[in-house]
Amino acid sequence: MEHIQIHDKTFIPYLSQTDIQEAVDILAQRINTDYHGKDLIFLSVLNGSFMFTSDLMKGITLPCEISFMKVSSYAGTESTGRVDELIGLTSAIKDRHVIIIEDIVDTGITIDKVIKLLTIQEPSSIEVCATLFKKEAHLGQHPPKYYGFEIPNKFVVGYGLDYDQHGRNLPAIYQVKS
Repeated sequence: MEHIQIHDKTFIPYLSQTDIQEAVDILAQRINTDYHGKDLIFLSVLNGSFMFTSDLMKGITLPCEISFMKVSSYAGTESTGRVDELIGLTSAIKDRHVIIIEDIVDTGITIDKVIKLLTIQEPSSIEVCATLFKKEAHLGQHPPKYYGFEIPNKFVVGYGLDYDQHGRNLPAIYQVKS
């Protein structure tokens, strides 16, 4: 893995494709154990979670459904603090167990908004599964139950994460060079 340039920023290697896949496999095994025999639906938050969702689903052996929702809370490298629901959930979630799939949970603003919107529909439970968790940046009410890596509060790209819509296609995760 080499340094990469996206727009005006240089990024250095942070998490390899192999490390990510190992973490995803462990998360899938935990979910398979925890939700055995339950009516499970995954809700993937687009755009950033598309790679993680794909890899995670390959390891899920339970009967389940997957749906997608698109929200936005970023502009450049900073969270805007605002969440806009762009594409709504089309599946019924009443009395079902919901796992929200996110690329990254940092401030928690997005997750809190999504959970608030979903709770109205009376699911049996709602949990969050994320590739990355910025625990030191988290201000929200709902930390992820499942996450691959806890990372410092630095900006990252790759594996679905972007910088102004670029870098999502990188198979590894890179951190902005200080």
